[in-house]
Amino acid sequence: MKGYVHLFLIALRLGCTSFGGPTAHLGYFYDEYVKRRQWLTDAQYTHLVALCQFLPGPASSQVGFGIGVAKAGLIGGIISFLGFTLPSVLILVIFASLLQTSGMDMSWVNGLKIVAVAVVLNAILGMAQKLLPDMKTKLFALFTLVVTVLIAHPASQVLALTLVGLIGLFVFKHEQGETTQVRLFQIRRSVGISALILFFSLLIVLPIANALSESSWIAMIDHFYRSGALVFGGGHVVLPLLEGAFVGGKMISADDFITGYALAQAVPGPLFTFASYIGTVMSGWLGAIVATLAIFLPAFLLLVGVLPFWERVQNNMHMRKILKG
Repeated sequence: MKGYVHLFLIALRLGCTSFGGPTAHLGYFYDEYVKRRQWLTDAQYTHLVALCQFLPGPASSQVGFGIGVAKAGLIGGIISFLGFTLPSVLILVIFASLLQTSGMDMSWVNGLKIVAVAVVLNAILGMAQKLLPDMKTKLFALFTLVVTVLIAHPASQVLALTLVGLIGLFVFKHEQGETTQVRLFQIRRSVGISALILFFSLLIVLPIANALSESSWIAMIDHFYRSGALVFGGGHVVLPLLEGAFVGGKMISADDFITGYALAQAVPGPLFTFASYIGTVMSGWLGAIVATLAIFLPAFLLLVGVLPFWERVQNNMHMRKILKG
């Protein structure tokens, strides 16, 4: 129990101070979990980040969840998620409640975004010094940056990572591979398969239930679950889906939607907690809880489903060279 409390408090502190979006979050995680506490090696952390970047959903939240799983099993992953997510959820729920009752001015939110720029830059530089040790890896990082900037599409991130991974297979073919890693995530294959079955079952069943029902609760769960399950690239990419579902569906006004999104960018923690704000506007505190769980659940089911097989695959010599790229 003491270990769980310790894990929660570390994640809670990160959740209170992690401004700047997913890129900055990964920098904070690296400083805390790799450099300071040495819970993961540089290679283990890099591989986990690479995996989460390939999967749909909020990458930084998946990384935080994965670190919790590595430290204390599936319960540790849940505790890590709760600690990191709770501060932004509470802030957004409180402000959503105040907006509904008092109509307070939110123009000050835009000023907070300026501070986030310096935070993100510092996080990027800190990770780059350790994770890009030579000219080859620096060039790969530059190539990835160029691709994601020039190709304004949610899939550009996955495309860039795939390309540099394949290039890395050839560039590093004559280098000695890393030693086989000890299993970091103690998840049985049966658990992984069950998580994948549940992930795809909900992805199929919820839209059908929504089409057959007039319940706003089922509609809310369906829209948030599908958004979390199908979106690559983080919180900004999910915006059009949520706007179409909730503003277009007349569940929330355009003004409330824009105000909430601006606030979600200004507070610490994952941007996906914007769902907590929408849930509060629609159905109060209970709506916030349901919306938050619905948008994060698919990302964690998918990660739990993939991890048992991922650890076996990444110990392959060729896969390690792809990951280095």
